[in-house]
Amino acid sequence: MSERNGYEPGVPCWVDHSSPDPASAASFYGELFGWESEDQMPPGGPGQYFSAQLRGKRVAAMGSQQNPEAPPMWNTYVAVESADETVKKVGEAGGTAYGEAFDVFTAGRMAVVADPAGAMFCLWQAGEHHGAQLVNEPGALCWNELTTRDPEHSKPFYASAFGWRTSAIDMGEFEYTLWHAPGAGEPSGEEVIGGMMPMVGDAWPADLPPHWMVYFAVEDTDATASRCEELGGRVPQTPFDTPQGRAAVLTDPEGAVFSIIALVGPTA
Repeated sequence: MSERNGYEPGVPCWVDHSSPDPASAASFYGELFGWESEDQMPPGGPGQYFSAQLRGKRVAAMGSQQNPEAPPMWNTYVAVESADETVKKVGEAGGTAYGEAFDVFTAGRMAVVADPAGAMFCLWQAGEHHGAQLVNEPGALCWNELTTRDPEHSKPFYASAFGWRTSAIDMGEFEYTLWHAPGAGEPSGEEVIGGMMPMVGDAWPADLPPHWMVYFAVEDTDATASRCEELGGRVPQTPFDTPQGRAAVLTDPEGAVFSIIALVGPTA
């Protein structure tokens, strides 16, 4: 469904953008996706945090970068019952925690972690903020995808940390993995919560680190890619067709990478 009021533990639930200039990022994505943004950071808070809405529903955010050495980037958040306990699970499974879990005012409790290959993501224990309220329609988040050179070691890590199960799609030159929500029995399409793309072949730059890619749905991939360039962004991967729809990889003016896709069939 498109409208959400919460997420089960182990399901990607939120994305935000971190950069030195969140106001500029909010302006760019507002022009690109039609988002309306407002700085939600309380007076005296560290930096800015622009919450973006579409049709009055929360879809994403753009915030100040906490680590000045990190590049501008989109961050994927996974819903958990306890951020503190999941930090322990991440470490036991071979991942890395960047400090302890911490409170984000009354919104929730979070932690920044990485899998054994170094792909960073965040844990989110909801308080007043339960994640994206609108997904899977133009202008909203529609997919979270781990892009890694070590897919075989990633599977047991995410299984241990979140109970994720997997199924495979034969793409000819490589195998694409679907992540399925925790549960019993054989995975089904109804439980798909994300994917994993192996970084195989010459198409991937040697210095590109493993990462979590975020996808936003659009009505017209080619038009959105052109609009991105008009707004000062780049299109490192021009539009291409997939079984799920026409996609492209874009870079915003600050250098953060994200993907867009015009989904085939119903998205709600």
